[in-house]
Amino acid sequence: MAEIAPLLETRNLTMRFGGVVANDDVNFALEEMELRCLIGPNGAGKSTFFKMLTGQLTPTQGTIRFRTHPIAGNLPHQIARLGIGIKTQIPNVFNGLSVRENVWLAAARAARREASAKRAAAIVDEVLERIRLGGLAEAIVGQLSHGQRQWVEIGTVLAAEPELILLDEPAAGMTDEETARTAEIIREINRTRALIVVEHDMEFIKMIAKKVTVFHQGRIMMEDTVEAVLADSRVRDVYLGKKVAA
Repeated sequence: MAEIAPLLETRNLTMRFGGVVANDDVNFALEEMELRCLIGPNGAGKSTFFKMLTGQLTPTQGTIRFRTHPIAGNLPHQIARLGIGIKTQIPNVFNGLSVRENVWLAAARAARREASAKRAAAIVDEVLERIRLGGLAEAIVGQLSHGQRQWVEIGTVLAAEPELILLDEPAAGMTDEETARTAEIIREINRTRALIVVEHDMEFIKMIAKKVTVFHQGRIMMEDTVEAVLADSRVRDVYLGKKVAA
């Protein structure tokens, strides 16, 4: 019986900036429908790794494969077309438009590939329900709270119907209530999509994570369950600190 290939896989992925090695021989694999969290101290290599996955950086060496297709060096829009959706830290939304209009624009771009306006409308309704913003569908995005604007952008990413969603610190700057709701939204999305989440908030990580990848000095130091990672003395020493309870 043939082994099933990972949804996303990197092999010997390395990124050098002159004499500085930001990522060094990183081997990473994400399975279908998996939710993986990436953590590590500042300068550990998380952001560089993320930028290579999204096409913002071309690796010095190594490979990135999405559904076995090589994507290292592809431009961001090419990677998006393959089925990878990206949400950055800063919301990229149209403040003067409504929530519905923002999501509709993203859905319409995807639907044009299927030549189906009816499909775009159905996507909008489905996404608004999943991100729980149906009651704010006609609200102007620029008038929403920070957390609500973040959810709108998650909705625009989801509207393109990607197979894999990459989220960069989705809970940054949120209130405790917004953080908890964001965790619920991510768990809901994970019922039908794979996700990679880069995050610093360990309480938030505990809300969503099953498996965690720990970066340190440009390499993967550890991959395990969130419970095992929180309990590991090496991780606590380099990143978590004594104040975080396991």
